[in-house]
Amino acid sequence: MEKIRKHISFSELKIWNECPFKHKLVYIDNVKEFKGNEHTAFGTAMHYVCENMFDKSNNLTEIFQNKFLDELRLLKKEDVNLDKKLIQDMRGQGEKMLSSILPEVQKAFPSFDVISVEEDIMEPMSANLHFKGYIDLVIKTPDNKYHIIDWKTCSWGWDARRKADRMTTYQLTLYKNFFAKKHSIDPSNIETHFALLKRTAKKNKVEIFKVTSGVKKTENALKLLNKAIYNIKNRIFIKNRLACTSGYGCEFFNTEFCKR
Repeated sequence: MEKIRKHISFSELKIWNECPFKHKLVYIDNVKEFKGNEHTAFGTAMHYVCENMFDKSNNLTEIFQNKFLDELRLLKKEDVNLDKKLIQDMRGQGEKMLSSILPEVQKAFPSFDVISVEEDIMEPMSANLHFKGYIDLVIKTPDNKYHIIDWKTCSWGWDARRKADRMTTYQLTLYKNFFAKKHSIDPSNIETHFALLKRTAKKNKVEIFKVTSGVKKTENALKLLNKAIYNIKNRIFIKNRLACTSGYGCEFFNTEFCKR
């Protein structure tokens, strides 16, 4: 008997948008081809640092190194082949970035209160389905504006096209919508931002930029979310063959699970 899904996340929506059939493999059939790599381990470690950076008693270097190594050990248990040279580079690059993160937040927001870190969102969309998410950071500035910040680790940064990408920015749009509902806050009093943690950048290793999420954009994001829910509920899993060899890099391409 198929398990009834009780929630949907942005990650799930993103995969469905790439390819509904890939969504079926991952979320319905529970086929897990991608186990992670050095980059996912690095990203997890940097996120963990950002969770703990507001406690001045914390040693961020120690937190980063220990978490990174913990994540790598988990990958080794899954028999993931790891690049030792890349790992060594990442350990140094991560350390160089640590001292820049909080100062850049303070530069962008000279005065603020921390409202939440890693806030759990589980807001109802219907009687038996919720939107699930974790908001990295929420702060409040003296003008009574709430600011949702999502950390993204990357290599050298994002170009203008990536910063404006519809699906990329829909993550913040949906987080804003459901955060507002959870706390009964007027959406106009909430602003959204990405914070890029740039591993290989020579300078400006941390970049915080605002992403607009107005009424129309919110309507479009919710429309896509509801479309995905309708198709998943009705078991409509069409293959998006254009995504097979595109920049998405589908791990199921030409495997036993998905033949073109």
